[in-house]
Amino acid sequence: MKHIFSFSAFVFIFSGALFAQEETPTKTQAGHKNNNNFKQLYEEFATPNRFRTASGAPGVDYYQQQVDYVMNIELDDENTKLYGEETITYTNNSPDELAYFWVQLDQNIRTKDAPALEKNSSGISPLKRVESFVNETMDEPFDGGFNIQHVKDANGKPLRYTVNQTMMRVDLPTPLKSGAQYVFSIKWWYNVNNHVTNRARSGYEYFPEDDNRAYVIAQFFPRLAVYNDVEGWQNYQFWGNGEFALNFGNYEVNITVPEDHIMEATGELQNPKDVLSRTEFQRYKKALNTFDEPVLIVTQEEAEAKEATKAIKKSTWKFVAENVRDFGFATSRRFIWDMMAVKVGSQNVIAASLYPKEGNPLWEEYSTKVVAHTLEVYSKYTFDYPYPKAVSVHAKNQGMEYPMICWNYGRPNEDGTYSDRVKYGMISVIIHEVGHNYFPMIVNSDERQWGWMDEGLDTFMQYLTEQELEADYPSRRGDPSKIVRYMSGDQDFISPIMSNPENVFQLGPNAYGKPATALNILRETIMGKELFDYAFKTYAQRWMFKHPSPEDFFRTMEDASAVDLDWFWRGWFYSTDAVDIGLKSVKRFHITPNPTQEVKDLVSSYGMTVDELPPMVFMVAEDSEEFTEELNKAENNSEVLKNYLAENSADLAGKTLPKFFYEIEFNKPGGIVMPIIVEYAYADGTKDLVTYPVQVWRKNDQSVKKMVTSDKEIIGITIDPKAETADVDLSNNAWPKEEVKTDFDQFKEAVKG
Repeated sequence: MKHIFSFSAFVFIFSGALFAQEETPTKTQAGHKNNNNFKQLYEEFATPNRFRTASGAPGVDYYQQQVDYVMNIELDDENTKLYGEETITYTNNSPDELAYFWVQLDQNIRTKDAPALEKNSSGISPLKRVESFVNETMDEPFDGGFNIQHVKDANGKPLRYTVNQTMMRVDLPTPLKSGAQYVFSIKWWYNVNNHVTNRARSGYEYFPEDDNRAYVIAQFFPRLAVYNDVEGWQNYQFWGNGEFALNFGNYEVNITVPEDHIMEATGELQNPKDVLSRTEFQRYKKALNTFDEPVLIVTQEEAEAKEATKAIKKSTWKFVAENVRDFGFATSRRFIWDMMAVKVGSQNVIAASLYPKEGNPLWEEYSTKVVAHTLEVYSKYTFDYPYPKAVSVHAKNQGMEYPMICWNYGRPNEDGTYSDRVKYGMISVIIHEVGHNYFPMIVNSDERQWGWMDEGLDTFMQYLTEQELEADYPSRRGDPSKIVRYMSGDQDFISPIMSNPENVFQLGPNAYGKPATALNILRETIMGKELFDYAFKTYAQRWMFKHPSPEDFFRTMEDASAVDLDWFWRGWFYSTDAVDIGLKSVKRFHITPNPTQEVKDLVSSYGMTVDELPPMVFMVAEDSEEFTEELNKAENNSEVLKNYLAENSADLAGKTLPKFFYEIEFNKPGGIVMPIIVEYAYADGTKDLVTYPVQVWRKNDQSVKKMVTSDKEIIGITIDPKAETADVDLSNNAWPKEEVKTDFDQFKEAVKG
């Protein structure tokens, strides 16, 4: 089968070559700017410089600040309060002098008068769940913000500070010069919240049957904001959705809790002998070199025995973490604990899980094994996992990530049974949250501004990891068909991916689903796996332990692949356009001995007659008034063509004239330009799959034509037969036209039924 550019192009060349003449002057029309989908993104991208290059790599003057913490933390389990004091060493690697520091106080989003509590519109709904109604109208606001007790310099002298909602400015006595260090300390406390009541990112879950709590603690200390070449100080307030922009540093953290608690945290445990029983310590050492199955450090029976008694004494767990951007920990006397080793590159990494009995039998069976699988797959596509461990902690309704540790949901029924939905939901969230170690814990993007750079990239990697875990894994996001409903929705409630997380209507599809789908399409359909995987790994390795911007990602993907993708970023990331490519018309043509009236009129318009033309092949469409059955039956109705073939038979040896000629016109009701993937079905039962490159739209954004020649009769044409492009309207994708029901159509019918 041959595919030639188009009839319209042929006619244009024909007329331009033979009938060129001076154009008649016309009235001057208003001009327009370059709105071509294929123009480069120079207007959208920041100008390359010595900090960040045009190739997407860090520049020769790239810098980032170093912030190190030494902390002493104590958890008051009885009164649910957390006390802390930290000594911070700030190294100014920027070329600028700094007159002050900005410190993040994320717990202040929980003060009873926090502006974030009023950030959304509210009204009275005609119906509301009883629990929600009572909580909204009768509960007293929880007061959980930071209580700052002091901010002092290294000599113990108070420093002046100003708290502005979730940010605190610490004024320095003299500006901190480039290359210098500054040491200061902060002391604080706050009331720990029940994270189950409002699905907070951290806090505790209370178990009334035994009067115990399981804590997952994060954002628990004042953290330095990022200062860099893109934002200066990233001191955008924490409103709840936009997550975190953080510095890399080294941590020494001592955490005091009741003696019978079991704890995991960011970093390596320094004193296992001091905090574990002899039996627990022996199991702990065994797990460090056990690769086949998890080793139970604390069994369910042992955890249950602790529920009835509460230790009065306390113990201090000591952790050290190097080159991390944050710190989190989980602690409870109710925790079961298991561990195993997994080989990642040349390093043995510990995969571990903490979970109360409510998580079993599901968690004991799957959690730690899924952690290990995630590290193996993510490392294959990015870089070898560089940290010593990765921990999954079970917490009700949770899904949140920190370096080396994360909280995950997935709770069986009280009798231990569970559905596939619960099982796969748990596995997926573990993959996702453990995967966040790569994006953004190591490839450290600015989550406060660009939620998709960690959530979208991580959801894409989650999809690959799920599919490698199990054939036909029921992935929630990543497959193109899963994003169609969102992209075809009401434009009043859709935002571009390149939006701040606080300003989007549907954060899940916007920051997770759509970018993950876009990258999957880019890998499977646009670039191909080999080019994509190389470029994606290049980005990950260029920016590991650094702070990339969106342009760094976009530029690297092009730089490492030689694929121009500005059209793709513009359509998928900078707009809310959707994909919709359809079949506008299908015509079959025949060779005719006589020129049609259309040809005569065209020739006449140039002041010529048909007789004055050089030897020509004339064609007529079957739907033309001038088409006859004789033409349909005749194999060749052009004496001119027959003579040409006979005269050039030596040069044309082995070649035959096609039997069928088709003109296929494609249109594009949707805004996003995409390659046209077409399946041609023939009368003999065979099929051909052809992809026309996206550049086919570069000169006509509305429709394009293709001439298809074949020795076989075409009886069917289908656009995007494997649903690779997230086409939002399948009703125009087939010829002859047939009713095609989308997932959303089937959903609506099910609801009506």
